[in-house]
Amino acid sequence: MTDTHAIAGVPMRWVGPLRISGNVATTETQVPLATYESPLWPSVGRGAKVSMLAEQGIVATLVDERMTRSVLVEATDAQTALTAARTIESRTDELQEVVRGCSRFARLIGIRHEINANLLFLRFEFATGDASGHNMATLASDALLKHLLETIPGISYGSISGNYCTDKKATAINGILGRGKNVVTELLVPRDVVEGVLHTTAAKIVELNIRKNLLGTLLAGGIRSANAHFANMLLGFYLATGQDAANIVEGSQGVVMAEDRDGDLYFACTLPNLIMGTVGNGKGLGFVETNLTRLGCLEEREPGENARRLAVIAAATVLCGELSLLAAQTNPGELMRAHVQLERDNNTAKVGA
Repeated sequence: MTDTHAIAGVPMRWVGPLRISGNVATTETQVPLATYESPLWPSVGRGAKVSMLAEQGIVATLVDERMTRSVLVEATDAQTALTAARTIESRTDELQEVVRGCSRFARLIGIRHEINANLLFLRFEFATGDASGHNMATLASDALLKHLLETIPGISYGSISGNYCTDKKATAINGILGRGKNVVTELLVPRDVVEGVLHTTAAKIVELNIRKNLLGTLLAGGIRSANAHFANMLLGFYLATGQDAANIVEGSQGVVMAEDRDGDLYFACTLPNLIMGTVGNGKGLGFVETNLTRLGCLEEREPGENARRLAVIAAATVLCGELSLLAAQTNPGELMRAHVQLERDNNTAKVGA
């Protein structure tokens, strides 16, 4: 009989350490990556080495944080929908009390709306402490929806989820308004490190970023994205730390900036949709607790601080992998040689074992 509760094993390694500073954490830490793509480990490791050779390391700035859930209500007509939306926005204090009544940690911090014909889409925005906040936001939105249907005339139930959130889909709204943690990471790499460790130049990386990440993605019709492979690092990090891995869909939306500063390289990654937490579903697994503890993300802190620390470490990990890959792609043949060699070595090690 098939075991329906088996755990799928994904190879995991710790890479680094990498150096981080900024408005959330100042630390040097290794990071766990669970992946079948074995070349990712040394690639991120090379970026981490660069971060250790830069004076400030990776400067990670948490810009914003919010979890969202959208609900859908049907109005008798568009005018009624508009009146309902204005009434809802005028009752913020009252709605905040509704949320406080159903959760210790959730706080309503914003309400946005969109009207299409006689349909009213409401996008509730919450602070959710150390949780990523999926269930917390849905619970609070359910209570809000019930309250609104009882107190606002002319509207009826449409759906507890109206896809205006937007959860696990690549959309413009998340990049514009944010969902999860919005983190910007920056690294100033000295010229000698660019040449000695990355085997390239700042000018070459800047040119590749413009042609590949910016122009190539534009021509492909990308949605608020201009990066090479944010998703690779995020998936590895999400699986290693017990996150909902499907959130890499919106999480991998983000933009890379690169500037040649007299031979030094300024390199930055903006990730507006990092959805992650240190408590909640998936965090009770033994290996996840071990990894979060080693990352310093299960300490006694104010609610939300552990999740913020985890988010900036994740964002810094993304920068390390992004920088290393772009550097490799400035040199003909380097990327493929690395994949062939590393994957051959990995397979040989498995046979030898």
